[in-house]
Amino acid sequence: MIEKFLQRIGFQKQEKEIFPIPVKEIEERLKYHFKDKHLLFQAFKHRSFLNVTHEKSKESNERLEFLGDAVLDLIIADHLYRFYEKENEGQLSKKRSVLVSRPVLAQITEEIGLGKYLLLDKGEEKTGGRSRLNNLANLFESVLGAIYMDGGIEAARRFVDRFVIKNRDRLLNYKQYFNYKSSLLELSQAKGWGNPLYQIVEESGPDHKKRFVIRVKVDNRWLAKGVGSSKKKAEQLAARNALQKLKKENGGQLVAQTKNHHHRNRNPKSTARHGNKDRKEYQQKKKILNEKAES
Repeated sequence: MIEKFLQRIGFQKQEKEIFPIPVKEIEERLKYHFKDKHLLFQAFKHRSFLNVTHEKSKESNERLEFLGDAVLDLIIADHLYRFYEKENEGQLSKKRSVLVSRPVLAQITEEIGLGKYLLLDKGEEKTGGRSRLNNLANLFESVLGAIYMDGGIEAARRFVDRFVIKNRDRLLNYKQYFNYKSSLLELSQAKGWGNPLYQIVEESGPDHKKRFVIRVKVDNRWLAKGVGSSKKKAEQLAARNALQKLKKENGGQLVAQTKNHHHRNRNPKSTARHGNKDRKEYQQKKKILNEKAES
């Protein structure tokens, strides 16, 4: 009775005005319930949203993203160190670089279904910001940062374990995992072509042995097809074939990659983060997190 009365007098409306995201719905997806709902709200505020919000606090999710980046590094490094006891630093670093890479984090965010809740202005929305690889990867880190601030390192560890570590073997198989759809989307947006369109051309076979044929449209052209045992696999293959065709048309190059890359290297074979500078940075991050955990 009290709840119905509060709804009638506008209590529920007021809550939505404070948090313009469906808090409970997002918490169910994350499988984590926030004590401080403002942290969750903060995690979904893209910097473009500051152009349209009337809040006194003009702060995006970038600080939480910075924190989440450090927390993720620590948790993943700790897990790999304990799990792969016989591997050397270089081998562990390669695995870590895959698990914390932009395509991997963006794909996980997409699988959880968080992109549709990201708070953007109209300009960012129109240019495909809701499905942009960097935005999705950043969102994962900002959510992790918010969980860490709200529930501490163990809550953050459970979140990473649930969505990253439990999928470790799949994610580490980089050739199998490589997200051609994300790469095609990024290229298409950089070229000003909008978002690729995927369409089922054929679906056949019994439930236990399905066959899907899917084609992809880019820049008003049906570029390529893909065949797979699931829609996702067929879409990935269609995207891969489209990228190969565009590369061939461009004389062997895909020249329209976005210029504003994030600090993480997308190539798991890169050794850029394996030097002394990175080890020192990791130790500093670990020290800061340990000091906070003890306080």
